[in-house]
Amino acid sequence: MVRLRLGDEELELTEYLTPRGQPVPADSRSEDRWFQHVAVIVRDMDSAYAVLRRFHVEHASSEPQRLPDWNPNAGGIRAFYFKDPDRHTLEILWFPPGKGAAKWHRADGPLFLGIDHTAIVSGDTEASLAFYRDVLGLRVAGESENYGPEQERLNAVFGAHLRITALRAPQGPGIELLEYLAPRDGRPYPPDARANDLLHWETTIAAPDAGAAERALRAAHAPLVSSGVIALDSLPLGFARALLVRDPDGHVVRIAQPR
Repeated sequence: MVRLRLGDEELELTEYLTPRGQPVPADSRSEDRWFQHVAVIVRDMDSAYAVLRRFHVEHASSEPQRLPDWNPNAGGIRAFYFKDPDRHTLEILWFPPGKGAAKWHRADGPLFLGIDHTAIVSGDTEASLAFYRDVLGLRVAGESENYGPEQERLNAVFGAHLRITALRAPQGPGIELLEYLAPRDGRPYPPDARANDLLHWETTIAAPDAGAAERALRAAHAPLVSSGVIALDSLPLGFARALLVRDPDGHVVRIAQPR
């Protein structure tokens, strides 16, 4: 495990030396239920895109897209999807004045500033809100409905029409729910997926009492991946107790109790 820091945020890489898991399905699409990405905020989109081009990244979008001004919540935002070496999707995102957190508008900052959110596909926004908002306590920070040719080119999905809901905790990156109102042909999360498969992501939510979180999750009939709260005091992970649970679409969330 390697923990990387960019600005105030962290991204963890986990390699299973044994047993090796399955690769990300070669025909994965942005509307499939297992889709997830992290959004890295950039100070200048053209310069950031030029860096990615120099490293010959695999494009997921055709090129950076500017979301249209008719959309009051997203207009002026520029975004681009690409793939990492394991074919996980990443996004670079640029906020125009008046959008995004104040820290994303530093004129003297580095080119790649930090991580704003992770985005996941949701089959039913209301079911996802019952999990993330009502059980885990995140708040709704914004909503948008995105469609049109720019969104189609960004997601590489013809006819893409998304309901987007931004969720936030008191601190740290947010979680963005992407419900495809059209097309509705996204495939479900594979029921036999395991933690060592490369489509497996874990979104970490810190909780002061992992045991209390487990009881709330069991009361809500959320499917646990772990048998229960696991003590991890001997491992240098930054938290003492944790459990893994799946959201209504199969995405894995790690509930971690800090040391």
